[in-house]
Amino acid sequence: MNSHNYPPWEVSNISKAFPGVQALDRVSLALNTGEIHALVGQNGSGKSTLVKCISGVHPPDEGEIRLNGAPVTMSNPTVARTRGVATIYQELSLVPTLNVAENIFLGRLPKRLLGRLVDWDTAQRLAVRTLGELGIRLDPNVIVRSLSVAEQQLVEIAKAISEDSTLLIMDEPTAALGLSETRRLHALIRQLADQGKAILYISHRIDEVLDIADRITVLKDGRVAGSQPIRGWDADALVRTMLGAELKEHYPKQRNATDVPCLEVEGLHTENGVNGVSFTVNEGEVLGLGGMVGSGRTEIARALFGVDQPTAGTIKLNGRPVHFTSPEQAIAAGVALLPENRKADGLFFNFQGPQNITIARLTALLSGPFLNLRRETQYSLEYFDKLRISPAALDRTVQYVSGGNQQKIILARWLFSKARVLVLDEPTQGVDVGARIEVYRIINELTAMGIAIILISSDYPELLAMSDRITIMRGGCILEIINANELSEYRLLEIASGVNNSSERKANES
Repeated sequence: MNSHNYPPWEVSNISKAFPGVQALDRVSLALNTGEIHALVGQNGSGKSTLVKCISGVHPPDEGEIRLNGAPVTMSNPTVARTRGVATIYQELSLVPTLNVAENIFLGRLPKRLLGRLVDWDTAQRLAVRTLGELGIRLDPNVIVRSLSVAEQQLVEIAKAISEDSTLLIMDEPTAALGLSETRRLHALIRQLADQGKAILYISHRIDEVLDIADRITVLKDGRVAGSQPIRGWDADALVRTMLGAELKEHYPKQRNATDVPCLEVEGLHTENGVNGVSFTVNEGEVLGLGGMVGSGRTEIARALFGVDQPTAGTIKLNGRPVHFTSPEQAIAAGVALLPENRKADGLFFNFQGPQNITIARLTALLSGPFLNLRRETQYSLEYFDKLRISPAALDRTVQYVSGGNQQKIILARWLFSKARVLVLDEPTQGVDVGARIEVYRIINELTAMGIAIILISSDYPELLAMSDRITIMRGGCILEIINANELSEYRLLEIASGVNNSSERKANES
């Protein structure tokens, strides 16, 4: 704390409007030295706009940002960085073809010979020192694209810390991480706070926020709905403040599993690391795929959807052998995939909602050789109503709707395609609590229709709550298949990580 007892960073009565939207309305919060301040709220609550105001992307219409009690103007991100603001966005800003050291000092590599040449020895030495200060063991010469998502996240943090920041903003830093990677990152964040950084931490995961934060501020409709130290919050109070809903609705699981096999996989191998996998998913069942990041879960999804070709093994759909050489064949047979990265792999961002829904079965729209656009609108309205998709997506390209609505548009697509097997790869990643509950409700409705679902999730409470059985993976292999109600979060982590420390587990479960 500085000598005048001002919070090092303070946001005072910030307002920001866009055409037709009041994104922020007189928002105030203090960011104290050594404190992890969590910012939560539904998509559209104003979190991203506030972060962009602090980090110099958007100038506020009203209010001010203060540093040590004095107003500062963040005219652009470069100015914000020179003031000590480091922002780590959910979508990492690394250059995959450069190595770790080059990414850490991107745009400011040390120079020699009067600034004419890059001083590579100094860059490597400084990278090693920066990584070492954070307890990160990475070779500074390794190309970033060869690193895991968790390791890339650590490089992003090292990059931010190397800029001598006093305020570190982290936007969904664990969205793509498993439980053990999340714990490692949380330990690192706590270390940074102990070193005197002010941390603004944004996450949709309630359990995670309650575990890591010292203070929580809730935004709702662009305003502060509540802000107090962590001792004043529990999960129910947090959800109620965000949504006006009780926590009992958080995981509304329905049991719709039958004994009728829908998808049968036997001895499946692929060149991308699936090693002799066998399992069955019944009609109306949710089969969870649990494991650490890189365990082979997404690779199974790719093989089932025809993206990766099996080198051995069989796949049966409703008792009949199938072999998909493309996603087109998988879709035609009734197998669908909601991908982990909806932006890169799941949506046509230059299309509006209706076109994104109907594209998987355009034959249903044909009137002779032409597409019947009126019919497309009719079908779309049906799914917009059924899945509670925002009407804004009817005439707006999907890049401008929330993450939750984007996920529901992809789900609507596969309902329209008449899919009977649906692989959901991280379906609630980066969406708010309200949208999560909507996704869970849709899962229940799908299984009630007899659709078989494979659920891949790094959110272990979600995986345990919404699955009927859980397949635990490591190294591309299935270790165990267990009824979800017979598993605890810590037992799942034990098996998935290969660690067997029963005393620690008992201590955590007590």
